[in-house]
Amino acid sequence: MVVSLVMLVTGCRDREITAYRAPKEAAPALPGAPAARINTNDLPPGHPPIGAQGQAGQPAAGDPAADPMAAMAAQSVPTSTGPNVIAWTAPAGWQAKAPGSIRKGSYTIPGDGGAAGDLAVTAFPGDTGGLVANVNRWRGQVGLPSISEAEVQANLQHVDANGLHMEIVILTGTSNSLLGAIVPHLGQTWFFKLVGPEAIVAREKPAFLEFVRTIKPTQP
Repeated sequence: MVVSLVMLVTGCRDREITAYRAPKEAAPALPGAPAARINTNDLPPGHPPIGAQGQAGQPAAGDPAADPMAAMAAQSVPTSTGPNVIAWTAPAGWQAKAPGSIRKGSYTIPGDGGAAGDLAVTAFPGDTGGLVANVNRWRGQVGLPSISEAEVQANLQHVDANGLHMEIVILTGTSNSLLGAIVPHLGQTWFFKLVGPEAIVAREKPAFLEFVRTIKPTQP
């Protein structure tokens, strides 16, 4: 009996017991749960960006294809950044400025004592209300009352140059004075408007009329 117990104990000691730890299966991702963070430094060369830089095969944040607001912004690029269908040559004394989001062209005309005139070139679709409405709008800007269509026509000068028909407006206002040219072309109305103190506008009148004759279409 003693011999049997000794053999049983010895046999148990000779057996090597090995433990295995089975890996846990990854829990399935729940709908709407955030994706696991991935170290982008571990990606192979040439792999598309993922995570914060955009998932592989998907447009990155800010791309118009992924961001509706970015798409709207891309469509609202101002037209003044594109090629103009009207060209002109400004007098040497006019100082060019950045056009801006609405202006197609912009100039400062310096005067004495720090005074200055401002010339703006703009364009809008259609006739923007018609000739009489546009002239009366300019009159209001220099402190003058509106006038009738007959009076508007009587105070216009007409210039035909380079295939364009232009209406020239000359206004002496209560605060500032104004020289303007209204030029229809290809379904748009172009406005060339110089506003400033009366002394500057009166001095620049010959230069403005010469300037108007340089206006020409770049597209027929």
